[in-house]
Amino acid sequence: MKQTSEKFLFEEMAVPKAVATLAIPTIISQVVTMIYNLADTFFIGQIGNPAMVAAVSLVSPWFNLLTALGNLFGLGGCCLISRMLGAQNREDVKHVAVFSVWGGAAATLLFSALTYLFHAPLLNFLGASPDTFGYARDYLFWVVVLGGVPTMVSLTLGHLLRSEGHARQASAGMMFGGILNVVLDPMLIFLFHLDVAGAAIATAFSNAASVVFFVIQFHRLKGKTAVSLHPRYFTLRFTGPVFSVGLASALATTLGNASNMVMVRLASGYGDIPVAAYGIVKRIDQLPLNVSMGLCQGFMPLVGYNFASGDYQRMRKVSVFSWKTAIVMSACFVICFAVFAPQILHLFIPEEQTSALGAQFLRIACLAVPLTSANFLISYTLQAMGKGGASAVLTFSRQGLLNIPLLIIMNLTVGLYGMIWTQLAVEVIMLPVSLGMYFHTWNRLT
Repeated sequence: MKQTSEKFLFEEMAVPKAVATLAIPTIISQVVTMIYNLADTFFIGQIGNPAMVAAVSLVSPWFNLLTALGNLFGLGGCCLISRMLGAQNREDVKHVAVFSVWGGAAATLLFSALTYLFHAPLLNFLGASPDTFGYARDYLFWVVVLGGVPTMVSLTLGHLLRSEGHARQASAGMMFGGILNVVLDPMLIFLFHLDVAGAAIATAFSNAASVVFFVIQFHRLKGKTAVSLHPRYFTLRFTGPVFSVGLASALATTLGNASNMVMVRLASGYGDIPVAAYGIVKRIDQLPLNVSMGLCQGFMPLVGYNFASGDYQRMRKVSVFSWKTAIVMSACFVICFAVFAPQILHLFIPEEQTSALGAQFLRIACLAVPLTSANFLISYTLQAMGKGGASAVLTFSRQGLLNIPLLIIMNLTVGLYGMIWTQLAVEVIMLPVSLGMYFHTWNRLT
């Protein structure tokens, strides 16, 4: 029955309904995840201390590198499993799943250990000032050093559930962790007076709770899933196929966070208030991008399955429908941010100077969102097809060759506001390149 339902979803269900079935739960979980990411900034902002908000902003790009590891192992494994299912190869799925979970956990443990050993030079590199250093150190210790492995593993387990179409269970796990974090944040920050450390502890504990939730879900699905988490199935045989796709997503996240680090570092030259304002705007600006990311993670198994089974027309219908949907949703966010920017920023931090500067930043930054979503989805479509090399080229061109150099040039020539305009310039340049890469790939298939 389970295989019949899976076959109908991937092969026969109407494209809008199939995308909605997998994407809506994922989008909801991404929104909830975004809310709990915003929760740290929101509750710390209520203290009214820009140095605390700036500290969280400084550490966030480094913390987000855990998402890169989750994408490298989890999203790479998810896409490979979907293609295996499309090719009717269910025997190797458990090996891919176990490598994704346990290999990713080992890599993250090393990342966390190195972060702990070199935290002082790292925080100085990220732009910590004497006023923010202590807060940033506390936040880094809890969310990366102690919370790194649970964060990465929870992301990977969610990807593995989605690979077989279990989007609701994957979304429920993310939502469970997100809601728990929102509940714990005010308790630890205000009731126990832990401030920044309280927000970090809430995040780390919530991600650990998500891991427990996912393990229970896999136990309940025992006998109904080809995925296994047992270490005895560990093998390095599928390292190449997993990394060939996951590397593009990991590269996107890594370079995106490298760009954020450069931006925060450059902004720190203007004082802690611009850093705090930019950090809040970046969190808010991520909301529509997280919606697009949820759509990506929803449609990728459909694209991968139909690519492997040779149904290219259905694969293309899924892709184009998803792109159109993402652009329309992103445009709605742009209108909302442009109109209500002052109110949104004041909600996050009542301090007047930071709030006013952030509102100006948000109205500029949001203009890039529809184009960013389009470029994202094209890149993820290529990944789902197994074209990790093409996707990696787009990602490196967008974030490495364009974004970081343009940030430095705009800062030198225009100043603080020039850096905020950089993302829009990058997306305008990259959109025709992304479309060209996709159509070149499609024409080779047909």
